[in-house]
Amino acid sequence: MTGAVERYANKIPEVTLAFWIIKIAATTLGETGGDTVTMTLNWGYIVGTALFLSLLVAFVILQIAAKKFYPFLYWATIVASTTAGTTMADFADRSLGIGYAGGSSVLFVCLIATLGAWYWSLGSISVATVSTPKVEAFYWVAITFSQTLGTALGDWTADDTGLGYEGGALVFAAGLAVLAATYFLTNVSRVVLFWAAFILTRPLGATVGDFLDKPVSDGGLALSRPIASTVIGAFIIACILILPQRAGRYPGQSETAS
Repeated sequence: MTGAVERYANKIPEVTLAFWIIKIAATTLGETGGDTVTMTLNWGYIVGTALFLSLLVAFVILQIAAKKFYPFLYWATIVASTTAGTTMADFADRSLGIGYAGGSSVLFVCLIATLGAWYWSLGSISVATVSTPKVEAFYWVAITFSQTLGTALGDWTADDTGLGYEGGALVFAAGLAVLAATYFLTNVSRVVLFWAAFILTRPLGATVGDFLDKPVSDGGLALSRPIASTVIGAFIIACILILPQRAGRYPGQSETAS
């Protein structure tokens, strides 16, 4: 890999345990934060989606324009993608009336199409290939679709299957445990495992967020959405400040480096 490519790729954080801790917290914040705007403030899904999509586009532009890795900018973009994902999934599932299964199917196709276009253009979907504005745009589109898909999957698992929020969270946590075991015990593609884990962390956060703020009659704890969002946001900031946040190599980078 050339020096210029490596410097650009390093704007994305190294995928470590700290990365996944913050990612899960960010997805939970996306659920409670999105619900705060659309439900607690009663702005509705269209307004909420427009608001968070605008923030996401602004952060993505700043992220692409940045010359190096800025932890707070990167995670602000991730949080924006999770909140936008929450409102977009809720709009598709409920306002458009296509249901959780229908919404999940549409979003899965969108995600696969994005990853397919990325692979067709560059021959890889490894985050190690994020070396130009075009590739970073693919990266953020794929992330946003994965976040939105995760919200729909979380809602479908919790509501339509009868598992509830706790049961749904356990299912997705078990899935992540299987992926972790696969990572350490096998030689399965690290790129595939990364995207699988990235997708699964979103419904885990969605179900945890719903468990925190949904009514007791629906299986939740009925906590205040704004307060829950504030606490989770403070936790994310503390993690960024305390846990190692550095740019570095990623799963699959040695395979794609030149």
